[in-house]
Parts: sequence; structure tokens; C-alpha cells
Amino acid sequence: MKAILATAAFLAAAPLAAETPLPPETEVAAAVDAFFDALRSDDKTALARQMDPKGLIFIHDRMDPAAPEVIVVPVARHLENWLKSPPGLDERMVYTTVLVEGDMAQVWGPYRFIAGGKTSHCGVNSMSLVKDESGWKIANTSFSMVPPDQCKALGAPEAPAQ
Repeated sequence: MKAILATAAFLAAAPLAAETPLPPETEVAAAVDAFFDALRSDDKTALARQMDPKGLIFIHDRMDPAAPEVIVVPVARHLENWLKSPPGLDERMVYTTVLVEGDMAQVWGPYRFIAGGKTSHCGVNSMSLVKDESGWKIANTSFSMVPPDQCKALGAPEAPAQ
């Protein structure tokens, strides 16, 4: 009888929970999830709906330790180039930090980038988001880029099974 009452109480509370607004950190994490879903999508225009074209991308390229470099790419140019990118790209990230202050947010954590079923590189993402009338968008991002043999040490997620 107690189990039946507990189940009934849970089911009665479910509609109330559905009306409760999500915590801002959950909304921001969902926006980053949508960004990665768009990145994986065959629809090459999907990524543009998740990013602010006025933003900048800073790539801290350490693929060759003897010649590290920082490359700056405007998001608008990245989105143009993305239209020509090959299918089968994937990126997985662990969100170790999610910070929210009003209409700005920051998501930080290690990632793994996969192309053609193989890890291309990994590193740490630092993603700045802004909230506008349409929701949260990736604005500026910085990420380190290191060879695959460093993924484990960074704590990058495992590649999905093929």
C-alpha cells in the first residue's frame, strides 16, 4: 500500500516538476549539447543556429610541440568553412565547469575530436556563451589542440564505439 501511495504522490508531482524552470547551468549545458549535436549533424547549416557569428575562435595549436601557435578565426568565417567540411565529424566533451552570471556563461572541460572514426586531436575547450531572445549561443571559444596520445592525460572522453 505504501508503494502505491508513493507512486501516486510521484505521479501527481510530475506535472509540477515539468513546470519548474530549469537551473541556468542546465540550460547552458543543454545549449552546449545542441552545439555538439549540430556539429555531428549532416545538416551543415545547423551549427550556425548554435553560434553567434560575431564571435571569435582562438585555437591554441600544440600539435607540434616545437612550433605551437595561436590561430584566431572569426566565427562567421568558421561557419562558411564548415559548410564545406566532410561528413563524419564528432566532438565529445566533459563539462567540468559550468558558470552562469545573468546572460553570460562559461563551459570548460576536456574534449576529443573525431574525424572519419579516428581521434584527430584532443584538448581543453573554454566556451563562452551569451543569452539573447532566442536562447543561449556559443559566442567566443578558445581551445587547446594536442595529439591523440595526450587525450587520456587531459581526461578527454573516450571515442564512441563504432
